[in-house]
Amino acid sequence: MEPKLFSWKEIPGRIPKEGVTMRVFSGEKGMMVLFEIAPNVEIEVHSHPHEQMGTVLEGEITLKIGKEERVLKAGDGYIAPSGVPHGAKTGTKGAKVLDFFSPPREDYK
Repeated sequence: MEPKLFSWKEIPGRIPKEGVTMRVFSGEKGMMVLFEIAPNVEIEVHSHPHEQMGTVLEGEITLKIGKEERVLKAGDGYIAPSGVPHGAKTGTKGAKVLDFFSPPREDYK
């Protein structure tokens, strides 16, 4: 893979669910996804074989990973190990979240 510099604004947004826009940038071994989530949107509990970690850039989100649940605000981060159920819900302001997946998710390419 060749080195690449980019702006998130150059990457077309996709809407995987009403109220959620995602922009995907993928390398060979990892993938970053910028999520913009509208207010009061729920991301149903799910799991996948990818390790997922991220940080809240704007707003706040209630995140449940395994048995732990917490409200995360800008500057807070998280990790959801492979196979661990997790889900989220935004508050009244919505949120912008940057996630990293390893290995890259084929369903997001």
